[in-house]
Amino acid sequence: MRVSAPTLWEEGTMSGKRVTKLAVIASALAIGIDLLITQRLGVVFDVAFVVVSIGAALAVTPKDQFRVGVLPPLLMLGVMAFTAVVYRAGIALTQDGFVQAVVSGLANHSGALFAACVNALVVLAIRQRVRKMRSDRVTRARSPYNVKVHSKRDASPAPYLITSGAPEEKSTMVVDSALASPESKTASSF
Repeated sequence: MRVSAPTLWEEGTMSGKRVTKLAVIASALAIGIDLLITQRLGVVFDVAFVVVSIGAALAVTPKDQFRVGVLPPLLMLGVMAFTAVVYRAGIALTQDGFVQAVVSGLANHSGALFAACVNALVVLAIRQRVRKMRSDRVTRARSPYNVKVHSKRDASPAPYLITSGAPEEKSTMVVDSALASPESKTASSF
């Protein structure tokens, strides 16, 4: 049996906690870089956010995939809350309140949030599919029934059963007191 090396879709080895921490750190770096360049969160942050979400989906172990599946919206909410506290002018007007700044930031970056969610879920779905296909292939290779039989049966139609004869007859049991045995008669019948 020959099993090929793991593909990009199968290499995720980091725990969910570690991937979450790395995603938060990478998002913080993207915030810092974008605020230094443009004084507002813009396209640089949006692209970095989508890349971080895809990277997280590729890096996580299969048992922690749920955590990464729900990570993009929660991470975006955290980023907007953090930015609203630290530098509100980066996502909203300076006179906006905290909640309004967070909502404005989420609305302004909803395209990046949507792209990050969709891409992360697609990557996770592909990883699940590849993992299942590989395990099915390994199971088939190890099966004792995986013996190659040379026959023409692969091209033949499926076998079927033909029965002939009359349809089954229904039997009816008639019970008559006159035909009953003498032992079964009771005293009232004499």
